Amino acid sequence: MKKFYYAVFLYLIFNGTTSWAQQLPQFSHYGFNGMFLSPGYAGITGQTELNSLFRYQWAGYQGSFDDGGAPRTGLFSISMPIAALRGGVGAYVVQDQLGATKVTNATLSYSQHFKIGAGTLGVGVQGAISRISKGEYRANDIGDPRVPYNDSDRKFDAGAGIWYQSEKFYFGTGINNLLRSKYVFQNVERTDSTGSMTAENHIYATGGYNVEVADGIVLTPTAVIKYDLSNLSLEGGVRGTINQKFWVGAGYRLQEAITGMAGAYLLENNTLRLGYALDLVNFGVVAKARTSHEIMLSYIFPKPANLVRPPVKTPRYSF
Repeated sequence: MKKFYYAVFLYLIFNGTTSWAQQLPQFSHYGFNGMFLSPGYAGITGQTELNSLFRYQWAGYQGSFDDGGAPRTGLFSISMPIAALRGGVGAYVVQDQLGATKVTNATLSYSQHFKIGAGTLGVGVQGAISRISKGEYRANDIGDPRVPYNDSDRKFDAGAGIWYQSEKFYFGTGINNLLRSKYVFQNVERTDSTGSMTAENHIYATGGYNVEVADGIVLTPTAVIKYDLSNLSLEGGVRGTINQKFWVGAGYRLQEAITGMAGAYLLENNTLRLGYALDLVNFGVVAKARTSHEIMLSYIFPKPANLVRPPVKTPRYSF
């Protein structure tokens, strides 16, 4: 089993990092969304995490047809450590609506953890079920057999990834669609397929570093790279956390948008996390609306209390 995880690690380091982009959904809160980027993240923080995100991209954009308009994406994820296995499990469900196309992905991940230096390395694998549906396309010629109509297809696929987490910094990389599943759609007459679509590999790399610049103030530069073997997406920014209660940040997505964000840790032990991000589109504005909005809500379960008290030694009873 260790040889298997070591092979996955080498594959991601020497192959996954040679090229990077993105066709799958993107999130401005990527710094809080490790479970979506890599199965190696599962359970890596030692605490159970529930995370939800909703993204309304190009708010107010109106398409030409009923199924057109602004893209909308929703995600829910869970990450949970399993101490007995020295690893963790995780899962996420994401639904992305883009025009007449709706994509739903559900994944289940396992990560094996290894103590390295001051941090922990997680090497993970995942299985995924994806469903792609094509809505009501309006053909130039009514009944054109080459145009898909209210059809869908679902396939199984797989992914792998690594994640290193320490108090000072983190780094993760992942790859999905390893099987490159082929989706086929039928025409309005249900007499023939209108063509097919292959799910290309998507490669992710992300990292962040915590720097305490003053008492109670921590700056965290972050970056994420996404690549689908044809399109490249680069994003970077910095987040400032004040007294472990509030944060503000800014970022830039190459040839896309400027991002601002703010959020807070709520409840005892900072178990509830609420964040908001605003994207100001500054590229291709002729074909897009100028703003995108994103809301994050997550709950982090407190670490379980140590029920076994360690023995206390004193000079009086040191025999």
